[in-house]
Amino acid sequence: MTQMPPAHPFDDDALHEECGVFGVGGVADAANFVALGLHALQHRGQEAGGIVSHDAEHGFNSARRFGYVRDNFTKQSLMDTLPGPLAIGHVRYSTSGSKGNTQIRDVQPFFGEFSAGGAAIAHNGNIVNANALRRELIERGSIFQSNSDSECIIHLMARSLQRRVPERMQDALRRVEGAFSIVAMTRTKLIGVRDPLGVRPLVLGRLGEGWVLSSETCALDIIGAEFVREVEPGEMVIVENDVLTSHRPFAPRKPRFCVFEHVYFSRPDSILGGRSVYETRRQIGVELAREAPVEADLVCPVPDSGTPAAIGFSQESGIPYAMGIIRNQYMGRTFIEPTEQIRNMGVRLKLNVNRALIRGKRVVLVDDSVVRGTTSIKIREMILDAGAAEVHFRIASPPTAWPCFYGVDTPDRDKLLAASMSEAEMRDHLGVDSLRFISLDGLYRAVGEAGGRDAESPQYCDACFSGDYPIEPSDRIEQGFELKTAAE
Repeated sequence: MTQMPPAHPFDDDALHEECGVFGVGGVADAANFVALGLHALQHRGQEAGGIVSHDAEHGFNSARRFGYVRDNFTKQSLMDTLPGPLAIGHVRYSTSGSKGNTQIRDVQPFFGEFSAGGAAIAHNGNIVNANALRRELIERGSIFQSNSDSECIIHLMARSLQRRVPERMQDALRRVEGAFSIVAMTRTKLIGVRDPLGVRPLVLGRLGEGWVLSSETCALDIIGAEFVREVEPGEMVIVENDVLTSHRPFAPRKPRFCVFEHVYFSRPDSILGGRSVYETRRQIGVELAREAPVEADLVCPVPDSGTPAAIGFSQESGIPYAMGIIRNQYMGRTFIEPTEQIRNMGVRLKLNVNRALIRGKRVVLVDDSVVRGTTSIKIREMILDAGAAEVHFRIASPPTAWPCFYGVDTPDRDKLLAASMSEAEMRDHLGVDSLRFISLDGLYRAVGEAGGRDAESPQYCDACFSGDYPIEPSDRIEQGFELKTAAE
């Protein structure tokens, strides 16, 4: 997905997954199940959503809307236009947040009509050679309808000489560099495929006699589907007439799943690689307490992403856990026009300090990450204004010093605090009594790698922390991005 400017005045100091995908085949009114699945994946994309369905009588039908799934795809009048036993859907996060910057034509799934019949595709991830592909395709006569890198896949499929849609897709994806988890459909097939490194997640489920594909297991739960397994890195699964077949269209490579899915992106009630996301995050807190102990009176999470790690930190350190910061659950992304006065209120619109609890206490705040640092400064100010004696930050990820090019909205490197400051310098910049991040080895131990990170052959994609990019970001290098040097 194409990255864009900040969406919300209080939402530019975090990393955001840019989309989620979901598909159902072999059940009546499949689009209704897709809408529920997208609702469960809303954390992966809040700007817009789309559904494409197929019915033997009505053919392909689609609906794409800005806003939340609950505000659009729960309307019976809309869902009645999406009949059939086969449907796929997509939720999009772009940090523009404005319909003036993102047009409805950018909202997935994308649809193409080929000689072998129509096909729709929904893509989670990012194509790092999209600019080069786009130039080539335009020079050869392709006419693009959107600004999304994902549309390149449809055009590459159209130019394939293969007869059947799955083979056309394989042809197209062999030209693509980057991260992709894809859910696609033809008139009779539901298709799921992951890139050879398996950077982004994709799971397979069973719903009665039908099949389900989803970015996360939590979306299977909402429709009562049974989790079967993960789609393997480099695997293409095809469901037709309720029969599933598996194919391996890519040369095998050592997987490099995104470690930040464990830290932040995925919902805590999902399962990744056979591990509970909640338990992994709790274990991150345990590792943090071991690596960075501190004398304090309370351990408080920065809601909501810091909660499991704060629980683990409290359990390991013996420092009492407390809800020192309360989140306003009813603030929407377009709550109020962001005037200068409202901007100056900062995170207070989203978070409020439990003053009676905090006053006079030495407080450990556990958060998932520090990106630009602006939100951390505002939270520190709020805690001190409430009368805290000391403020200590413990961060449940290593310092984010490099941008992600594989489907995560990340600021440019010069906007990342950790790119230009040491841990001690960041502590002084944030104005806190202490600041510690979990080490990269500690993070790996928390996700189940007892020996820590294998520097020669890392088990995960951790480029945002290490600068070790498993797929060279060719478009960004062309634009002047400099890879990590040996000195760094």
